[in-house]
Amino acid sequence: MSDFFDKVRALDPIWTAIISVLAAMLVGGIIGMERGRQGRAAGMRTHILVCLGATLTAMTGMFVFDVTSFSDPLRVSAQVISGIGFLGVGTILVKGRFHITGLTTAAGLWTVAAIGIALGIGYYEGALVTFIAAVLTITILHTLDNKMTGRNTKFNLYIEIRGADSVRTLVDNINEMFTVSDLNVTPPRSGNGSNAGIEVVIINRTAPDLTPAAAAAKLEELDEVVYAIEGL
Repeated sequence: MSDFFDKVRALDPIWTAIISVLAAMLVGGIIGMERGRQGRAAGMRTHILVCLGATLTAMTGMFVFDVTSFSDPLRVSAQVISGIGFLGVGTILVKGRFHITGLTTAAGLWTVAAIGIALGIGYYEGALVTFIAAVLTITILHTLDNKMTGRNTKFNLYIEIRGADSVRTLVDNINEMFTVSDLNVTPPRSGNGSNAGIEVVIINRTAPDLTPAAAAAKLEELDEVVYAIEGL
């Protein structure tokens, strides 16, 4: 395997560039395809472009070093690693008061950029191993993590109840039906001063197909609940 990569690095620069770019498209496409299939903001095309941009950045740094012989070939690539954080922030969403999504996608974009830099420099061995590890992490380990932690269904609900005295009763009832990971008592959204609002994050380990709407309807059957909706 090492001899194969040495032969690739020894090719004419144009062929090395073509191989690096095609590898970047393949790596970014496979990782991004999985993210897109999960309905994330950054999908296949975004990951491909990030990996291509990082690859070109690394190749440009190496080209400038070959021409001038005194520049730092990794200086521009270092800015890519720090700058990609701004793109990653755009994939992180705060749902409700307690639920944050998009961290895996943001980390995936950062990893894809690093793989692209490795491809651009010609460090194919490290890029290949990291690519395999990244794919395993976002596919197989994702399923294993859910099984180990029991994170089958997790969503926010806003529940409005009649009177603050019913909070403890409602919490007990919710815990009998689901599992509450976070709870916050808020002013009622209806404006009725005699009511109380509750924002909860529900983790349901027994019925992963349960939707927020179905959970809200189930809670509305309780006497103390005025209404329940999916939290913002």
